Amino acid sequence: MRTGRSVRATVGAVALALALVAGTTTGVGALPRDTAGGPRGAPRPDPALLEHCAGTDPVVCTYPDLAPGHYDVTVRLGDRRAAAGTEVQAEARRLMADEVETSAGELVRRTFTVNVRDPESQQNQPPGEGTPGLTLTFAGAAPAVAGIGIRRAPERTPRIALLGDSTVTDQGSAPYTGWGQRLPAHLRHGVSVVNHSGSGESTVSVLAEPEMFDALVPQLRSGDVALVQLAHNDKTTTAAQYRANLTEIVERVRATGATPVLVTPIVRHRFDGDRLNPTGLIVTAEADLPAEMRGVAAGLDVPLIDLTAMSQHLVEGLGPVDSEPIYLNRVNGDRTHTSEYGATVYAGLVADALRSLRLVPERVWVPAD
Repeated sequence: MRTGRSVRATVGAVALALALVAGTTTGVGALPRDTAGGPRGAPRPDPALLEHCAGTDPVVCTYPDLAPGHYDVTVRLGDRRAAAGTEVQAEARRLMADEVETSAGELVRRTFTVNVRDPESQQNQPPGEGTPGLTLTFAGAAPAVAGIGIRRAPERTPRIALLGDSTVTDQGSAPYTGWGQRLPAHLRHGVSVVNHSGSGESTVSVLAEPEMFDALVPQLRSGDVALVQLAHNDKTTTAAQYRANLTEIVERVRATGATPVLVTPIVRHRFDGDRLNPTGLIVTAEADLPAEMRGVAAGLDVPLIDLTAMSQHLVEGLGPVDSEPIYLNRVNGDRTHTSEYGATVYAGLVADALRSLRLVPERVWVPAD
């Protein structure tokens, strides 16, 4: 068996029925509510759940009556008669499992936890955006799914919340992809990624718009982690206001018992010669925003993931030409937003840094290859 990261993305929806009443289903088997303090192992595949799948490339499985919440999911990937190559996406193109190559007769299990919400992807979109319930998409070189199990996640399942802009958010359409969409592939079931981000958001707007930070705060609890990457759209925010906004976000997250983590922004693909220029390094006429965030983190004793420094090292190390595939330069001239490949790379940097902070249980991380 070999595993690899796929850069394919397919979005689909199939209208199928699944009744959910008081934690059980009728007609297709049960989804038991697990009220224990933590996961009791992965849910077992239920053959009836495959009846809600359609298509061959991709295979799309839709459970429209599952209410917003968190669900543990088991998938068996592979085919008893043929070789297969399958990656798993959930909801709005969130990568839940990297592409798995299996030989004929080989079946591989993957487990993960999915956050189902409304709207499905960007949190500054109107309610109803996306497909109701839970959608699982099996894509890849030759996708094959042999089993699916679903159950409601335990009530105390920890969350990793993301509060960010378009470079983080669950983008609805390819080729645009936020690194937050690729982060779940680094995690097994037992922790849920809640990507509460939106295109165009800044430290100013997330505090002003009720659907953004005000809507996220009630979802946070002790043991949760909140990653905050906001800077790209703070072009006119003064240094003092930026620091004040970050401080308010940090203090309100801490008041819930959750742990805030400040994430400096990914660089833009803007070069002068072989080095990134101030625009590339997110330095505005008002402030060096990554430096201001580092200062807030140090002053408030907040964990920091210096994604600006890491992405700068990567992009400058590759050079102006070889680093282009990370962004959408060659697609439409966009030097800010990442391709699926670039989002995958940056999600890996964030995952490695977060893992090193030891704020998330080690057992939920997917082992490194």
